[in-house]
Amino acid sequence: MKRLLFVFMVMTFALHLKAQEFICNVQVTAPTVEGTDRRVFEALQEAIFDFMNNRKWSNLNMKMEERIECTMVLTVRERISSEEYKGTLNVVLRRPIFNSSYNSVLLNYVDDNFQFRYIENQPMDYSDNTFNSNLTSVLAFYAYIFLGLDFDSFSPLGGEPFYQAAEAIVNSAQNANERGWKAFDGTKNRYWLVENLRNTAYKPMRQFIYEYHRLGLDVMSEKPDDGRAVISNSLTYLERMYRDRPGMFLLQLVLEAKRDEIIQVYSQGSPQEKTKAANTMREIDPANSSSYEKIIRR
Repeated sequence: MKRLLFVFMVMTFALHLKAQEFICNVQVTAPTVEGTDRRVFEALQEAIFDFMNNRKWSNLNMKMEERIECTMVLTVRERISSEEYKGTLNVVLRRPIFNSSYNSVLLNYVDDNFQFRYIENQPMDYSDNTFNSNLTSVLAFYAYIFLGLDFDSFSPLGGEPFYQAAEAIVNSAQNANERGWKAFDGTKNRYWLVENLRNTAYKPMRQFIYEYHRLGLDVMSEKPDDGRAVISNSLTYLERMYRDRPGMFLLQLVLEAKRDEIIQVYSQGSPQEKTKAANTMREIDPANSSSYEKIIRR
């Protein structure tokens, strides 16, 4: 009987793992916070890990090999009170490329408007459409952004329901005291990130995410010339968006994530491809125009 019970528990645990969406690596550091028991930060790291990896974020049943790889690095800079902290949250999302060991970065962003309350061993309560705490709302927001970007990279506009969920979190946080949720908090925050992703005028950005990854990078292991040709065409979406909205937050995030990768993509391109790509990237990323000289020199 005990053996049967053990087998049942193992099978139940395996099914539970299959249902989760993330393999999220979490790190919490507090290099400048003194006079605080380090155990509270260890407990916070464990709580965030559990929140991201063991919570069900959708109705999808994803296999272990399909789980989305991401990283969250929380750097606590200041302890405001016994339960209140302020710091930065670096969120990184990676996507595997077909038939290779390479993972492409979809997002690498430092959220520096992160103030939160945390009590050691207190449950991390969260429910959609309700603002319970800034900590869980910020984590849930990025969980849905991760899902949206990942699904956008595999199918045209596939991430829409997840962006809707992220937008609902932003809406529920409009009366929160913490920064980062409102349009007037700045031009580069959570509000503007999901606004850019949901704005129908900016759909070319999401089309770029799909074509660049699914029709470009995923093809390059077998047909490098064909994949690179698609990537060259996808850059025209970024060019169009830059000419319409040169300061767009989402465009800046895409360029930050893709700059080095784009340079590498053209390392084996023809002289014509290299010249065209370098000229396009110098136009839409003028602050880093010198970096794209590497395309020509390779």
